[in-house]
Amino acid sequence: MIARYTRPQMGQLWSEEAVLGRWLQVELAVVDALSERGVVPAEAARALRAKARVDPARVRAIEAEVRHDVIAFVSAVAETVGDEGRWLHLGLTSSDVLDTAFALGLCQAADLLLGGLDRLRAAVRALALRHRRTPMIGRTHGVHAEPITFGLKCAGWYAELGRNRSRLRAARAEVAHAKLSGAVGVFGTGDPAVEAAVCARLGLTPEPISTQVVPRDRHAVFFATLAVLGGALERIATEIRHLQRTEVGEVFEPFGRGQKGSSAMPHKRNPWMAENVCGLARLLRGYAGAALENIALWHERDITHSSVERVIAPDATQVADFMLARMTEIIEGLEVHPEAMARNLAQLGGAVFSEHVLLALVQRGVPRDQAYRWVQRHALAGGDLGAALAADPDVSRHLGPEELRTLFDMDHHLRHIDHLFARALDEGDGDGAA
Repeated sequence: MIARYTRPQMGQLWSEEAVLGRWLQVELAVVDALSERGVVPAEAARALRAKARVDPARVRAIEAEVRHDVIAFVSAVAETVGDEGRWLHLGLTSSDVLDTAFALGLCQAADLLLGGLDRLRAAVRALALRHRRTPMIGRTHGVHAEPITFGLKCAGWYAELGRNRSRLRAARAEVAHAKLSGAVGVFGTGDPAVEAAVCARLGLTPEPISTQVVPRDRHAVFFATLAVLGGALERIATEIRHLQRTEVGEVFEPFGRGQKGSSAMPHKRNPWMAENVCGLARLLRGYAGAALENIALWHERDITHSSVERVIAPDATQVADFMLARMTEIIEGLEVHPEAMARNLAQLGGAVFSEHVLLALVQRGVPRDQAYRWVQRHALAGGDLGAALAADPDVSRHLGPEELRTLFDMDHHLRHIDHLFARALDEGDGDGAA
């Protein structure tokens, strides 16, 4: 991923040094497990743990000759330890190291993403509670529908982000599987007990049945989960973009002192951060598609998945990490304009309460289609709907002035907000920290 969309901690996790470091972590865990079983001398295991180092430049130099990354890695590490180097990679095939280390990397990335997601959820939750009773118009098809509150809209985001947290935790568990079962998964030169011991050291689970690799359905679930998370962030960002439109003006993403919105038009204040999130969500969907293509490999393994994962693993996790941070920045600095919400809510002269009048007429015995037409002819004409209906003899025969007024009561319309909040916050809090 380009530097523009890479945050330091996630970027470091996928650096060459970090990747090779995880390979070494796996190799040394195997040496320790073999030492406990008397296969590797204890002195050799201690020496390897104390002296083994990875020099990325040396690995690259050897790989240029041997054209095999794991062989180059093992050779480079062996050079740093002397005679004890012969105990490295004992009974392993390359994918034993690669897939086990890949699981470590994806778990570490998932932990960073979960932390970022929790920070965003906390910001969204606070925004929801702050505007629990800030009325605004709800829109369907981009058109005014009925009143809601801005806090309720945010509470819906919070609930969705909670579901995404649950999915991400499950996806982490899905990819936290390793294999040390050899060239075709039957432990021809290894021992399931060693695999179990190494996995316990590394916080991973042995893959029940592997081939030369861990089955890639696990990884497809992980990257698909990131794509769904990206969709949730895109949904929030899209809403903010719409609400910031000039003719709406209900919320505005942060705009710093000295910031400029357009190289040509000094008056512009664009929702560029939200647009950025929407664009990056497309990348996450693309990475998920590539991960799905990786599931079907020939027989016990080919390497068509390998080149794909070298790209999508760092890129997808870095993009998701950046999107979470950007959306948190937007939410924490969001400018909310309740006066604009009130102005837009009043724009249709009370027509947003038309359903209340319709149902009241039906309850008075008016056929639904007839009641609908009576209300519709005034609602579409514009002006003060309440006054127009009070002056309509068809309507006034069934609904008196006082009853009509109660049908335009905002508090009555929003009387279940607290109940909805309780449900949304309960779902959003579902699997852990708020």
